[in-house]
Amino acid sequence: MKSPNYNLLNALFVTAVSLFLSNAVIAQDAVKIAPDHYKVEFENDQVRVLRVTYEPGATSEMHFHPDLVAVFLTDHLAQFTYPDGKTEEIPGKAGQTVFVPAGKHAGKNIGDEPYELFLVELKSKGEAKKKE
Repeated sequence: MKSPNYNLLNALFVTAVSLFLSNAVIAQDAVKIAPDHYKVEFENDQVRVLRVTYEPGATSEMHFHPDLVAVFLTDHLAQFTYPDGKTEEIPGKAGQTVFVPAGKHAGKNIGDEPYELFLVELKSKGEAKKKE
């Protein structure tokens, strides 16, 4: 027969793992994990437009974006860290517009100046239908 303490420890362990996994899923949205950097400017059933600002040296935790179009408002030098641990430096120029495929990354401003951009996240047709 198992002791009551063993059952309690099992229950606590399962609860802790469940909370960790649910927080990991929630934490993937940039707006939720880094509201000081990501602000929703507009949203409908097809797109979500985010204003992104990073001060020099500012970082964000790992998060997910769907396919998007980035519009840079300032010159910048960013560093992305990907889930596999690889890093990449990404420069950008004010006025530049680029398509970025869906993915996860953590961000950091490695430049000397603050930077600002708009992200236009594209919603899938299936996601739009779910909301109807």
